[in-house]
Amino acid sequence: MKPRRVLVLMHESLVPPESLKGLSDKEIDEFRTEYDVKAALEKAGHEVRALGLGDNLAELRSIITEWKPDVAFNLLEEFQGIVTYDQYVVAFLELMKLPYTGCNPRGMMISRDKALSKQILSYHRIPTPGFAVIRKGQRYRLPRKLKFPLFVKSVTEDASLGISQASVVPDADKLKERIQFIHEQTNSDALIEEYIEGRELYVGVLGNDRLRTLPVWEMDFGTLPDVMAGIATRKVKWDRRYQTKHGIRTGAAQNLPEGCAAYLDKLSKRIFRSLYLSGYARMDFRMRPDGSVFVLEANCNPNISREEDFADSALAAGLEYPALLEQIIRVGNNYQAAWRADEE
Repeated sequence: MKPRRVLVLMHESLVPPESLKGLSDKEIDEFRTEYDVKAALEKAGHEVRALGLGDNLAELRSIITEWKPDVAFNLLEEFQGIVTYDQYVVAFLELMKLPYTGCNPRGMMISRDKALSKQILSYHRIPTPGFAVIRKGQRYRLPRKLKFPLFVKSVTEDASLGISQASVVPDADKLKERIQFIHEQTNSDALIEEYIEGRELYVGVLGNDRLRTLPVWEMDFGTLPDVMAGIATRKVKWDRRYQTKHGIRTGAAQNLPEGCAAYLDKLSKRIFRSLYLSGYARMDFRMRPDGSVFVLEANCNPNISREEDFADSALAAGLEYPALLEQIIRVGNNYQAAWRADEE
């Protein structure tokens, strides 16, 4: 791909330094994705500018108007401190006619609203755990169809915010406590769903009209299930010492039932299209011991640091990290070309 002017969008607190010399792994982890993407694009010959956004779009508008980037590489996960507001920044990019990477605003809105996305998946007869939404400030009655144990999380927050071992509740008293916790700590509605015991599988998807799935990846919880529930809490995902202690790792899924990989391939593409996603996404599944599969959620714009699951599974498919980023830029541009053609 010819060199481009690439504007990399990120939170203002995550703009990486030019060098990682002297920094600890814990310090680097805060901005690892931003550093990896910026460094890889620069090494590939692109002219790159990193723009940190907080609560104002004036600088974004100015740099688009004056520097005239060819594409925005979107790494935002929030805007004005609100997770769901990053979709409005992407909508602003569309208003400015600037191609961007990752998901479109509609797909971001739908997939980030876990209750809405599960309703859509249920409509399309895509298997997902039974669920109910408990609105903040309202009394509730547990639907009879839901059976304990249940899993409680925020309807809108991501990156495992608010998820811990206490998220798996065995009875009505614990359920009440956890719902109250989610309401107070995340200031959002609570989603309760049936807890699916089993293997946790991930499938990455790239593309828009033509979709490419990456090899099935798995979260190996190591010794964790021996002492507590095997769920992807923040400690499981981000705490290196905790991962080492319990032998937690991710890697290519082994010994899947016959036909399972092909089924997950088709199911992931159905989910991607049903939720109006674009660019790239990661589908999270649980598979019971009997082989039955349930989709937990679809993650638009998942973590794409060099050593994370998405990049690792892409590498297993023959896409090295620089090629993966180029592919993400290419499908982003193709999406923009499609809506521009529709306008004309």
